Amino acid sequence: MSAGRWIIVFGALVAGLSAVAVGQQASPLPGDPVKTLVGRLDLERYKATIRALTQFGDRRHGTARNRAAVDWIEAQLRGYGCATERLMYIQPPPAQAAPPAAGGPPNPVIASGEIRTGVGGSRYRGTTRPTGVNNDPNAQPDSALRALNAEQGVPGPREQVYCTKVGATRPDEMYIVGAHMDGIGWGEAANDNGSGTALVMELARILSGPDVQTTRSIRFALWNSEEGGLNGARAYVEQRAGLQGRESPAGSRRYPEPRWVAMVQHDMMLWDHGMPRADGTLSPEQRPEADVNIEFQSTAARADEAMKLAFLFRDANEKYATDYPAAVGSHMTNTDSTPFMDLVPSISLRENERGMHTGAGWNPHWHQPTDRYATFSDKDFRLGLNAAQTTLGAIAQLAGAALK
Repeated sequence: MSAGRWIIVFGALVAGLSAVAVGQQASPLPGDPVKTLVGRLDLERYKATIRALTQFGDRRHGTARNRAAVDWIEAQLRGYGCATERLMYIQPPPAQAAPPAAGGPPNPVIASGEIRTGVGGSRYRGTTRPTGVNNDPNAQPDSALRALNAEQGVPGPREQVYCTKVGATRPDEMYIVGAHMDGIGWGEAANDNGSGTALVMELARILSGPDVQTTRSIRFALWNSEEGGLNGARAYVEQRAGLQGRESPAGSRRYPEPRWVAMVQHDMMLWDHGMPRADGTLSPEQRPEADVNIEFQSTAARADEAMKLAFLFRDANEKYATDYPAAVGSHMTNTDSTPFMDLVPSISLRENERGMHTGAGWNPHWHQPTDRYATFSDKDFRLGLNAAQTTLGAIAQLAGAALK
């Protein structure tokens, strides 16, 4: 789709969505199929999917528990009626970590709370606390979970699964809705990123329903090896970008890789408890102004289109989300939308801006043994559900969802 056409499409949709007053819940539209679809999201079902993912521990890539999780995800998607495929790639050996700067903190902890890694890293001025990756198995007090997570990943072949809702009239155009299913830190990877994986699976379940038809195609991708350097998403781009829009066989109206219209990533959906206090501790309760953050990357080649997409999602949040508002940020970094962002308008949904907030220590469970299902409250899970409502509301409109 050309840039001009994007502007026309987004302009029309944003104009319609902006009629909803900020901070108010939209009135139901007569016969609004999107509202019906969003109403099929359920908090308990979302929680149950996250909890089921935790049976595989932290799902570190390159381990048997990761492969078992991929198998389980694929079985669930097939059960929803969504046709699955797998992509294989080779995970290279990890690069050696850079030595710490003279007088600086040891890697991987960022004691200042400033993210400098990745495009779009930002300095946060305010109270911060250390962030980093837990690599100490003994930091996990639960002996059963510690044993489950004991196998360490090795370089070599990896697989990831995706499934596709084929568009009825424009099967050659596709939205990609993704989340990474692997984790690290010796916990259960419940938030990072069981919360995003469950969200994408719930959208696949609803939009694959037998009474749902979409104009355009939607692909639901559960990336692997995000924690190893975004390698699953990078492999997908490397292997499939050049196949876009090719009809196979000719005249069949079948497109193994439809042309990408937009990419939407979901990464850590549950925790918005605010910035650290002056003593470095954090509130056990959500902050009153908790929200769903929608990020685009201001330095991306498709930044203008991605920004329009982000604001369209914010407007969809105003119309369809039940509890939490959305905020737009321009620091999308270090997540699986990064390999796509120069090729197609790309955004990421999460609970905080990663570059500014997570890097400043706002999330004490990031890559830690405490990233467990039991850590999070229903308010936290409901924040993730509201992100699902936001994406489902936006994608259902963009893809032309209707009920048969």
